[in-house]
Amino acid sequence: MASFESFQDVEKFRRQFETDKAKVQAGGPPIITAGSDDWYSGPVESDRYWLALRGRFEAEGWPDERIASVDGSSSTVVAHTPRPDRSKWDAKGLVVGYVQSGKTTNFTAVIAKLADVQYRLVIVLSGIHNGLRRQTQVRLDQYLKDLNPDRWVTLTEASRDFVKPSHDVSAALSPEKTVLAVVKKNAAVLGKLINWLDTPNGRKALASAPVLIVDDEADQASVATGRINPLIRKLLSLMPRCTYVGYTATPFANVFVDPTQEDLYPKSFILNLPRPDGYFGPEKIFGRDAVEWEPSDEQGPPDGYDMVRIVSEADVPLLRPGSKEPADGFSPAMIDELVAAVHWFWLATAARRARGDSGHSTMLIHTSVKIAVHESYEAPLEALRQNARDGLASGRPEILDKWRNLWERESSRVPAGDFDRKQNTFDEVLPHLDDVIAATRIVLDNYRSQDRLDYSDPSVVAIAVGGNTLSRGLTLEGLVVSFFVRGATAYDTLLQMGRWFGYRTGFEDLPRIWMTPSLAAAFRHLATVEHEMRDDIDRYQRENLTPTQVAVRIRTHPALRITAKMGAAQPAYISYAGRRLQTRYFRHRDTEWLDTNRQAAENLVQDAVRHGHVENVGGARLIRDVPVSLVKTFLSRYQVHEDSPDLDPTLMIKYIDQQLTSDPPSLTTWSVAVVIGEGEEAKLGGLDINYAIRSRLNVNDGKPERADIKTLMSKQDRALDLGLTVAAARALKESELVALRNDDPVGRDRGLIVLYLIDPTSEPVNSSQGTDAVPPPRTALDAVRAVVGLGITFPGDVKTKSIQASHVAVDLTDVESENVDEALGVDTEELA
Repeated sequence: MASFESFQDVEKFRRQFETDKAKVQAGGPPIITAGSDDWYSGPVESDRYWLALRGRFEAEGWPDERIASVDGSSSTVVAHTPRPDRSKWDAKGLVVGYVQSGKTTNFTAVIAKLADVQYRLVIVLSGIHNGLRRQTQVRLDQYLKDLNPDRWVTLTEASRDFVKPSHDVSAALSPEKTVLAVVKKNAAVLGKLINWLDTPNGRKALASAPVLIVDDEADQASVATGRINPLIRKLLSLMPRCTYVGYTATPFANVFVDPTQEDLYPKSFILNLPRPDGYFGPEKIFGRDAVEWEPSDEQGPPDGYDMVRIVSEADVPLLRPGSKEPADGFSPAMIDELVAAVHWFWLATAARRARGDSGHSTMLIHTSVKIAVHESYEAPLEALRQNARDGLASGRPEILDKWRNLWERESSRVPAGDFDRKQNTFDEVLPHLDDVIAATRIVLDNYRSQDRLDYSDPSVVAIAVGGNTLSRGLTLEGLVVSFFVRGATAYDTLLQMGRWFGYRTGFEDLPRIWMTPSLAAAFRHLATVEHEMRDDIDRYQRENLTPTQVAVRIRTHPALRITAKMGAAQPAYISYAGRRLQTRYFRHRDTEWLDTNRQAAENLVQDAVRHGHVENVGGARLIRDVPVSLVKTFLSRYQVHEDSPDLDPTLMIKYIDQQLTSDPPSLTTWSVAVVIGEGEEAKLGGLDINYAIRSRLNVNDGKPERADIKTLMSKQDRALDLGLTVAAARALKESELVALRNDDPVGRDRGLIVLYLIDPTSEPVNSSQGTDAVPPPRTALDAVRAVVGLGITFPGDVKTKSIQASHVAVDLTDVESENVDEALGVDTEELA
């Protein structure tokens, strides 16, 4: 039996090798994925669905770089889905985009590419409102169905949500066609869909059909709801070969789903979509606070562009009734700020017309969710519009001067030249102003109104007054001005209300937002939250991890909730006990950065030698009994690359201080080791050593200033102060080395610093030379100075010693995760 099983294993690997070889021959090596099997190499020339979609993009005049971005980001999502030749799978992933930016385009491309690899059923769960469902249906019809009408079977239409077909599932599914349904997240609609699928014939047909479920606005209705969430889970349970991918710009509720339950936690992958060029997000408008691990030379204005105008908190009651006041009969005051906002909207739209831009132009007024309040704005806005036209028609100099002053004041605060645009004069804008005002429609957009926002006509100019129907998913075309004093208490609600985020091509200098100081401060905080969250998500790719191994952490706020659906979130605790940390990334072209770290290491070694005896152990110079004060000083001076937030000197010092005050205290003394490398002779802190050789990965990751060496420490280096030989240390597992330190009477209270002086050239050792088609995996480090690498080992039990950070996350302690390398019998230590 054993020999037969061995034969099966060999045969399995042979088939996988042949498949991967075919992929390489077809389009290059498979895309490297985080924590999963690499199988997808990107589209090939026989991929009918994707080629048709790409052709549509080209016909619409998309720039090559934009098409390449959509191609690359969608291929990354596809690559993180399971191999479609598996007999069964249950994959759940999450794709995090930006508000008003490209999520629909990305999942359209993903649908096309998965249809090309034989996915036979695609279900798009598109929000909770008819407007968003209709918008999505129209987009998918245009970009998928209409390009291959003989290959798509659609179960829904722009004017009709899902209705149970007369034929059963087995009749709809076929190897030659792909079935598409765009359905609202509505209990009745989902119930009809489930009833159609959940029949004996339906289950039989689904057993062999790969299914993709795209959940647009995946944090809305899908998570922690009494009706919709169970129906989505029921839907997934019908499909043995199902890939569920949620899309959202505000994933807070999704990453807080309890990962130990059979729910929608994105256990397989979480991915960021790249921020597109020209995108205006929270950071560009509101700025953000600095975070510990970033460099000081951030691009763009550190405090955002000067686009935010303040509405006094005292004036808010004039714009909406209080929470306990009746909405019926409310009459808004046309305060100076609101009048200025509307007037600027007309001026900015006229400026666009002067620039030859005849596109849609929209203003958003969002003060309340109450329909009666929306209706109360219609008459005052119409009166303001008529007064503006009458004033211009009068030609009175004092009226024209008011318009001129507003234009010159606002246009000077955000110069067009900052965006390589030519600044218009008021005299160029004025001839277009009356036509813009005359064309303006006042639109009340809520679930009860009949006159909704409609961009089917050319050059729509609209002032949209609304609430929830305007606060998620729906795109406000050409949004120029927002007047926003709506109260909100949660991160996700506020970000989704930020309809002003998106593209403003051609009028980047013109958008303005009127809001209260507290809302402006909240959005600045959210810009910081988003920056940190996306870095946490990128960590999965950097460190080859899955969401079942490390949870996304979200920074808290003293007044705002993160989301109403906190799920399994709890305070995140950072523990360094029992951990071995090491620097992986270096600013190898930054002389000042490298010199600072070299000096910090020199000082630590020199001061350590004064306190202890130098020993030669295991290829290193070791100094014992180093006072903790020297280590803390070193950590405060040593600079860690911003892509390594786990190796945070501030948090490490905080953790050390906690251990110093514990009972009994620990980490009062340390060991410091300087590795004797394999390179040329060198000195560090007066000690004779040899340079370590650490070449860098040969990858085009868009960060030419960053060198990625992947692995600095050898496993045995964490035992340099434990009296083991190199061979004995190598023979032990990581967990055994941790236990050995914790069992040692001295080592269990002592930390270890390991320093590596890395040769600036560091040519690869025994590296493949590569070819024109396949470059070598590594290249020379090519640093401008010697590089100091840091390894640090802490004693202790991770479960008992930790510090609370200012973040929350789910607990992954009891979550089982599949390690693909271990499943395939690969030595993970060797991979490192």
